[in-house]
Amino acid sequence: MTTAGQLRHKVVIQKLGDGENEWGEPIKDQWVDVCSPWADIRQPSGLSAIKADAQVSIVRTSIRIRFRNDVKPGMRVVHGERVYSVKAGPLAVDGKRVFVDLICEEVT
Repeated sequence: MTTAGQLRHKVVIQKLGDGENEWGEPIKDQWVDVCSPWADIRQPSGLSAIKADAQVSIVRTSIRIRFRNDVKPGMRVVHGERVYSVKAGPLAVDGKRVFVDLICEEVT
């Protein structure tokens, strides 16, 4: 069972959409902030592969946040310099609407 004290990572959840530059001009297809919740980031597994003659590491990560239903696959979670792609979720923890898990991947 997760408690609020375990949500110790401040993250930003973003979606691909239209935004504005510093002069207020519209910009198409850029990452736009949706919310900034506290999260519990857990990395249960990693996978290494070679793609196009380069070493690629894929880290599967579970990110737990307080319940919200507006986070969808295709969005991303930013924590400092790390960027995670949301692959599935939100999945309600214990079938309750208190916390949700986002299944994410970080490709490095």
